[in-house]
Amino acid sequence: MTGRLWTARVAALVLLLLLLLAVVRLPWAGDLGIHAATVERLRHSLLDPGNPLVDADTPSPYYSPWTVLLGCVAKVTGFSVFVVLRLGALVGLGVLVTGVWRYVRVLSPHPAAPPLALLSLVLLWGTAQFSWSGFLGLHSLALTVAYPSVFALGLAFHLWAWLSRAQGWSARLGCGVLWAVILLVHQFSGVVASLGALAVVCSARTGWRAPGWLAVGLALGVGVLWVWPYYDFFALLGAGDGMNAVHRSLYRDLPGRYWLALVGVAALGVRWWRDRRDVLVLFFALGAVLFAAGGVSGHWSWGRVLPAALVPAQLAVALEAVEAVEAGRRAVRAGWACVLGTALVVGAWAQVGTLGYVVDRGLLPGVVEANYREPWTGYHWITPWVGYGDVVMARKFPSRQIPAYGPYTVAPGYPDFFLRDEGERVAAARAYFSKGAAGGVRRGIVREYGVRWVVDRGDGLRGAEGLRVVTRGPDGQILYEVVG
Repeated sequence: MTGRLWTARVAALVLLLLLLLAVVRLPWAGDLGIHAATVERLRHSLLDPGNPLVDADTPSPYYSPWTVLLGCVAKVTGFSVFVVLRLGALVGLGVLVTGVWRYVRVLSPHPAAPPLALLSLVLLWGTAQFSWSGFLGLHSLALTVAYPSVFALGLAFHLWAWLSRAQGWSARLGCGVLWAVILLVHQFSGVVASLGALAVVCSARTGWRAPGWLAVGLALGVGVLWVWPYYDFFALLGAGDGMNAVHRSLYRDLPGRYWLALVGVAALGVRWWRDRRDVLVLFFALGAVLFAAGGVSGHWSWGRVLPAALVPAQLAVALEAVEAVEAGRRAVRAGWACVLGTALVVGAWAQVGTLGYVVDRGLLPGVVEANYREPWTGYHWITPWVGYGDVVMARKFPSRQIPAYGPYTVAPGYPDFFLRDEGERVAAARAYFSKGAAGGVRRGIVREYGVRWVVDRGDGLRGAEGLRVVTRGPDGQILYEVVG
C-alpha cells in the first residue's frame, strides 16, 4: 500500500502545482472582472463603495466578508487589484485543500484517503469541457481559483469537519457564525454548505440531534446575516427568477459533463447498503433532489446546487477504494482500484487542456491544444487614458471586464438584482450602438449617464458626431473620447 499511497500523494501534488501556476498566470475568463471591480471599489471606499459596475449608489452581494478583507489588503498595501486577487487565490486554494483534508480525515483515518479525495474531486467529472464557479473540476478551478466561490467551498469543508466533531456551546456557536460567513461570501456555495451541514446533523447519533443546539446555532447565523451592512442578504431570496436564464445551461449535456461521477454513485450505493444514515448518502440525496426539482420546475438557478450531489459521490469512491484495502478483500480491492484508477486517468485526459493556462500555447502538443480555450485579453490598453470612475459606453462583453480597471460602464455586464434601472441602462446601451442611431439620441444618452469614453469593435462608430479616436486595441477594438 505504501507505493499506492505515494502515487496518490504525488498525483495530488502535481495537480496542486498546476493550480498554483494558474494562480501566477491568472487566466482571464468568466467573472474575474466583477470580482476585480469589487475589490477596486472597496480599495477606494471601504464604507460606501457603491455599485461595483456602474456609477450608482446601490448595495451589491459581491461585497462579502472575503472581498472586504481583500479590499483592506489592497488599500493598506497599495498592490494592484490583480496582485491582491492572486494573494486571495492562494489563500482560497489553501483553505480548500486543508478543508478537504480535515473533512476526509473525519470520514476515514486512512492516510491515502485525503489525496485520493482531492484527485476525485478535481478529476471525476466528464469528458465534455465545462467550467463554472462553485464547481471543482480542474478546468473550472484553473479559471475560477481567484473567485470567492473557491474560498467559500473551502470553508464549507471546514464547517462539515467542525460540525462532525463539535462539542460544547462555543464550538456550535462558531459553526453558526461560519455557516453565515459562507452564505455571505458566495450564496450558491452557501446552499451547498447548508445541505452538507444538514446531512451531518441528520446522520449524527448524538449531540447535534438535540433541537436546542440547532436552534441556537441557526439563530446566531441568521443574526450575522441580518446585520451584514453591505447588502440585504434576505432580499436575494426574491432574485431567483431573474437568474434562471443565466443558469439554464447547467441542465444541458449532463452525461457528457458528469458521467465519470457515476462511479461515485455506485460507491454511495455500497455505503447506503452498510448504513442507511451514511452522511455522504444523505448529502447526495439532498443535492440530487433539489437539482432535479429545479429542472422539473424550470427554476434553472437551482442547478447551482449540483456540487451537493457531486462532492459526496466523488468522496465516496475515494473512501471505498481505501476501505476495501483496509478490509483486505483482494477481489473488491482490485475492483475498486481498477475502476477509480481508470476514471481518474480518463478525467485527467479530458481536462488536459488546462495545461494551456500555465504553459505557452506553442509548447502544447496538438491533441492538448485542441482542448484549450484561449482566455480573454483584458482592457489594460485603455488605462493610459481612461481614469478611475470615468464612465465608458460599451457593449455587454467589454462591460464584463472594463470595471476591473476602475472605470464604470453604462450598463452592467452581469445581471444586478439591486440595480433598479438596469433595464433602462441596457436599453440605452442598445440604442447607442444601434445602426443609424440619431446624433441627438446618442447625445442624450451621453448627458444622462455622464459618458466620457466609448469602446467598440470595428468601424461602426467611425466618423460619428462627438467622438474622437484615441487608440486601437486588440481584435479591432477602438477607444473613442466623447468631445464637444
